[in-house]
Amino acid sequence: MTLLLEQAERALGEKSQDLNPRWYPHYHLAARAGWMNDPNGLVWFDGWYHAFYQHHPYSVQWGPMHWGHARSRDLLHWEHLPVALAPEGPEDKDGCFSGSAVVNGDELALIYTGHKFHGDASSEDNLYQVQCLATSRDGVHFSRQGQVLDTPAGMHHFRDPKVWRQDGAWWMVVGARDGDIGQVRLYRSADLREWQDAGVLAVAGEGQGFMWECPDFFTLNDKQVLMFSPQGMSADGYASRNLYQSGCLVGHWLPGEPFAQQGAFQELDRGHDFYAPQSFLTPDGRRIVIGWLAMWESPMPEQQDGWAGMLSLPRELSLTADNRVQMRPAGEVEAMRQQWQGWGVNTLNNQQQLVMDHCESAEVLLQWDRTASSAEQYGIALGEGMRLYVDAQAQRLVLERHYPQHGLCGQRSVPLGDAGELVLRVFFDRSSVEVFVNDGEACLSSRIYPEQRQLKVFAWSGSATLTDSGSWSLK
Repeated sequence: MTLLLEQAERALGEKSQDLNPRWYPHYHLAARAGWMNDPNGLVWFDGWYHAFYQHHPYSVQWGPMHWGHARSRDLLHWEHLPVALAPEGPEDKDGCFSGSAVVNGDELALIYTGHKFHGDASSEDNLYQVQCLATSRDGVHFSRQGQVLDTPAGMHHFRDPKVWRQDGAWWMVVGARDGDIGQVRLYRSADLREWQDAGVLAVAGEGQGFMWECPDFFTLNDKQVLMFSPQGMSADGYASRNLYQSGCLVGHWLPGEPFAQQGAFQELDRGHDFYAPQSFLTPDGRRIVIGWLAMWESPMPEQQDGWAGMLSLPRELSLTADNRVQMRPAGEVEAMRQQWQGWGVNTLNNQQQLVMDHCESAEVLLQWDRTASSAEQYGIALGEGMRLYVDAQAQRLVLERHYPQHGLCGQRSVPLGDAGELVLRVFFDRSSVEVFVNDGEACLSSRIYPEQRQLKVFAWSGSATLTDSGSWSLK
């Protein structure tokens, strides 16, 4: 282990002793201490799921990026491993930025962005981002192989490589900024070390952002999906309400051909906090995605407790016949369920009812009969700060948080459609809520910071009918 890696491990050992656990997750992956952002290098290797992540072990603020590392047999129980990468070479002296991982024979390969300034770091004219390689035989200790792809001429923002194997070759997409236009560039290699330019895969249209971060490119139902996180999209009504978005384009692509887009950009998660999702394949062929459960330039109250940022639940992706990408909780999460507690609630008439004294680590099921409900608003409330409810006048499902003491107030919502039944799976952890609507129709994920954890169901200005409701505690 190098000196910088040893220093990072010592810092984490010391800082984790002082971490305040009040909002630290029970079953989501978070760093042992310090800062976490994008998931990186999600991969199955040698009997383990591996998750790497952007990490600053020395403080709760973003800083010179390291790669944190954890592994799991089941996507639920994570074992923290030593920090995998630190910014210690000329190619990544100012940060080991995001990237991906692939299995190359008996070797695990990390492909990541080396972030560096040539001169004054206050000027982006001196910024260069290059793609680098590190390899491991045991999946724990990595040997740095240095730079494998230089910054394209005239560019400065060129990052977040995602690599995959197809038709006997390695392929890589990289996010880039050309002036004020986001794009995804494509490369090809025979050995992960020498890369040939294969052109520009996709370019931002009007209002689609000045930089496309964290690209991912994969196949679902014989269609190709370009998933990425655009920076610089403006809010449009209910859409793109977050400062930064995550979503995808669906189309068709074959090596040597252009990517033929079919349809508009789709936001993947409509909550307050979901960014930089990355996908991988399970051994049984499912496409799983995990994102960063936080948002750039949003308050992060857990920073006062010695940590910052966490990752989402693992979610399985699917594609509908009309090219809509859907997300559902990966089947593995059901293994956390303890005894079912039915709530015995049928009809609420302009009232609220306590259903859980303390909701901290739970999966909640709600099945509303919309055709039998006349209330203007009906849903659930956690303490005084979070509500998830149907707004019958707007015909939307609304996720609302109200934590003025932390500067976190606002709503995110999705349209309800015409279905008479509304089925919600809601996952609560100490400082997060993830809502899955009608088996993949929509998803809303947000960080929450409750001081009280009583959970109530309510209906105001009319009645609402539940055909099923209850919860599993999660372990």
